Amino acid sequence: MTTDQSDGSKKPSDIEGDVGSSRLSENLAKLEVLSARLVAAMSKKRTVDPSLQGPSGDLFMKAAAAYMAEMMNNPSKIVEHQVAYWGKSLKHYVEAQQVLKEGQLVAPPDSTPKDRRFSNPMWETHPYFNYIKQQYLMSSEAISQAIEDMEGLDPSDKKRVEYFSRQIVDMFAPNNYLATNPEALAKAAETEGQSLVDGLENLVRDIEANDGELLVTLADKNAFKVGENLGTSEGKVVFRNHMFELIQYAPKTETVHKTPLVIFPPWINKFYILDLKEKNSLINWIVEQGFTLFVVSWVNPNASYADVGMEDYIKSGYLTAINEVKAITKEEKVNVVGYCIAGTTLGLTLAHMKKIGDKSVNSATFFTTLTDFSDQGEVGVFLDEGFVGGIEREVKNKGVLDSFFMSRTFSYLRSNDLIYGPAIRSYMMGEAPPAFDLLYWNGDGTNLPGRMTVEYLRNLCQDNHFAQGIYEFEGEKLSLKDITVPMCAIACETDHIAAWKTSYHGVKQFGSRSKTFILSESGHIAGIVNPPSKKKYGHYTNEDMKLESDAWKEGAEFHEGSWWPRWGEWLAKRSGKQIPARIPGDSSHPALCDAPGTYVLSVIRS
Repeated sequence: MTTDQSDGSKKPSDIEGDVGSSRLSENLAKLEVLSARLVAAMSKKRTVDPSLQGPSGDLFMKAAAAYMAEMMNNPSKIVEHQVAYWGKSLKHYVEAQQVLKEGQLVAPPDSTPKDRRFSNPMWETHPYFNYIKQQYLMSSEAISQAIEDMEGLDPSDKKRVEYFSRQIVDMFAPNNYLATNPEALAKAAETEGQSLVDGLENLVRDIEANDGELLVTLADKNAFKVGENLGTSEGKVVFRNHMFELIQYAPKTETVHKTPLVIFPPWINKFYILDLKEKNSLINWIVEQGFTLFVVSWVNPNASYADVGMEDYIKSGYLTAINEVKAITKEEKVNVVGYCIAGTTLGLTLAHMKKIGDKSVNSATFFTTLTDFSDQGEVGVFLDEGFVGGIEREVKNKGVLDSFFMSRTFSYLRSNDLIYGPAIRSYMMGEAPPAFDLLYWNGDGTNLPGRMTVEYLRNLCQDNHFAQGIYEFEGEKLSLKDITVPMCAIACETDHIAAWKTSYHGVKQFGSRSKTFILSESGHIAGIVNPPSKKKYGHYTNEDMKLESDAWKEGAEFHEGSWWPRWGEWLAKRSGKQIPARIPGDSSHPALCDAPGTYVLSVIRS
């Protein structure tokens, strides 16, 4: 025994062990405290209509009945499915046992498809995690195949069964659980539980922030501030009413086109998606091309807006904004842009203007817009009577549809990217949300007025009145054929909210003689916010719009890079001669405040 050891001293490894044990004990104590906070936060969970929490029992009954009918009428198909699935599972089990029997701590052969959820090498090399992964992917394939082959279901019901089944399958992926996530387990061991403490803190924070509901924080909320590092294009609010603020942007060229441009963004979200940062700001780019630009910033409604409907958005929103822009610029005509739901409502506005002989609009552009809802796309799974009825009851009670419901609904359309993936990083890995401007905007939602929400869902989405030519407004029936101004539509190839084929089908029915359709690569946001400097997503064009969508795409010409310059040229041809650049406002429209205004900063809860 050495002198150091005899006098009670400890080796460095012993000291490190004590420190580690102390840190682990501290973290365990923190977990107890956080668990108590979690229980308290969840106890405050709001009461939500069951129809908004998932599909009705009726859908499950229909699926079960269809499956039972399949068993009775075509038992060989069911047996074939079962034999194929159990054959794969048994073969995998035997191969795994054989490898272990030979004393090899390696994974058996793996023929399952690549899946980015399982990108950690441990899913490929470790026998335990690889076994779980293979079994999950084989089970997922079996479930998907069984549903795909199911007959006897109405197409809309089958689409909903497929969607909600996929949600359940995705939810049970082994990477979503700590005990079967090798990366999370390794980090918990490396940090002696600190990652789990940090993750639980993140979980409690999110539940406390959403009144007991779970909505994953996607971006660091402290990394951005609208007006400071987002939405910073120079301009002034030159008009304000109870529906919107009108922003006129400062010119960046000595001369501008004579005809001004007005953008109507969707009021489901805030307008600064078009002005995130200077490098990817469509607003900044438009001004740099020499256009006088106005943008509508919609109010974030509270319960006092319960009776605001589509009529209010058209009259106090669109028509008012167009008239104010004409007054400020002293022009008789303006060009307009509508994005998503704002494009749909722009279509209604243009049809109404045609009926009353108002020729204030020179041309119109539609970003990712649906006007014919005969094919509702992926969003259609949420447009059945049960879900819409639940929304109707919710807004009758609250006055508005809280932004929480829209955020959650759209997130589940991309659950692995917008729910499970972020939840794993935040709650199991203990990571802070990233400083990502697009995801920050995605979490900065708005409420929807009660009456407007029901009118939109019932009259447009469900009953498709506009495409049928029976949408009633001001004593007239509005039709897609009533849209006759020169128009350009931009749709996005992988858009999960406004499917491009459905957008194209609606545009085909417009009464305009001059139609341009551009198909951008990527989705609902990235396909629109696609600056030329990135040289990332290309686009398709085809002048023959008499073709059906598939034939149009097949015959289209592909162009590298953003569609912005092509649209800019189209718009310039319809924007008149060059005149001296305009300063925001005029004597009757003094600047009320700097852009981005006050409405975009409001956080109004129902």
